[in-house]
Amino acid sequence: MRKSRLSLFKSTSMMISVVGIIMIVSTIIVVAYVGYSMVSSDITNEISSGTQYDELAELKAEYGNLSVKFDNIKATYYAGGPDQVKIYNDAKLELTRANSAIENVQSALDAGKPSNDVDSRIVFAKEKLESANKAYNSL
Repeated sequence: MRKSRLSLFKSTSMMISVVGIIMIVSTIIVVAYVGYSMVSSDITNEISSGTQYDELAELKAEYGNLSVKFDNIKATYYAGGPDQVKIYNDAKLELTRANSAIENVQSALDAGKPSNDVDSRIVFAKEKLESANKAYNSL
């Protein structure tokens, strides 16, 4: 009987040790995976935001060019009378909306918003800039 108790104690002790080692190894694996995911996500977000800053710079450049075009024809429309001024101001309003959308993109990037949110704002700003460009072309 003494021999079986000793054997039972050895096997139980060995089983507890093996289970403990398995739990420690699995904990290390889970912590390593979570750490890797966080680092990988940060790197991806930084790359994505770099591209988004490039797109923002392009939007600002397009807005600047279009704004100069509007300023160049302003005197012509303001000399034409009230109807011409209204036509010009309506087109200029589209440019103002585009500027607001571009500033919205800038604020989202500065606030560190998620990449998909910033991308949707960039698409919206491009649409508004295109609308302003169409308004200019219709003048």
